[in-house]
Amino acid sequence: MIGHLMYVLHYAPDNASLILRLALEEARLPYRCELVDRRTRAQDSPAYRALNPTGLIPTLITPDGPISETGAALLYLSEQSDAGLAPPPGAPARTAFLRWLFFLSNTLHADMRQLFYPEYYVPPGAKAEHHQIISARLTGHFRLIDTVAANDPALFGPPSALALYTLALIRWPALYPKGGTGWFTLTDFPALHRLALIAEARPAIHAAQQAEGLGPTPFSAPQYASPPEGSAT
Repeated sequence: MIGHLMYVLHYAPDNASLILRLALEEARLPYRCELVDRRTRAQDSPAYRALNPTGLIPTLITPDGPISETGAALLYLSEQSDAGLAPPPGAPARTAFLRWLFFLSNTLHADMRQLFYPEYYVPPGAKAEHHQIISARLTGHFRLIDTVAANDPALFGPPSALALYTLALIRWPALYPKGGTGWFTLTDFPALHRLALIAEARPAIHAAQQAEGLGPTPFSAPQYASPPEGSAT
């Protein structure tokens, strides 16, 4: 365990860095934040690209060097603390944890990026059809995760990294893209709705609410972030 060393989270409010902030808070690991100002495209600056060549947010500076990719950083943090972010290697639940962590990262989150940034994936004239296809895919993903969370609540219960990742993924489609959120209703997924309500009582969630201006019910009834610095978009 290396919890006595300081981590640096390069973040933007209500971006994927929120997931790592929650993990750092739940694990009680010491950290500070450095804003990546999206309004000035700071993620494309040479300084940031030197840390993260993809230019994506977040990047976490660790005692072992910078790490990006949300799933990879979550897995790394789970190994630096005994706070219960993940079943330890060799535990019976480890294989299921890894399966669903990579599903959230590589499938659900990746599809959500397509929903939010269709201009990177399809020509302008195809955006409406693309939205319909991707939102249907995401609905299927959420149904699957809802079933898994209902059948194995310990695996998806806070402070599990799976819970922290899922919380962000159920927050964003209620808000983005503006004018294109009608396909998602959290109460259609009872286990995920229950997760949101349980999580909102936790101190780690409260810390993130205050730091990023997420409002009183950031997952069960999200509102647009009003952060003290930076911009969510």
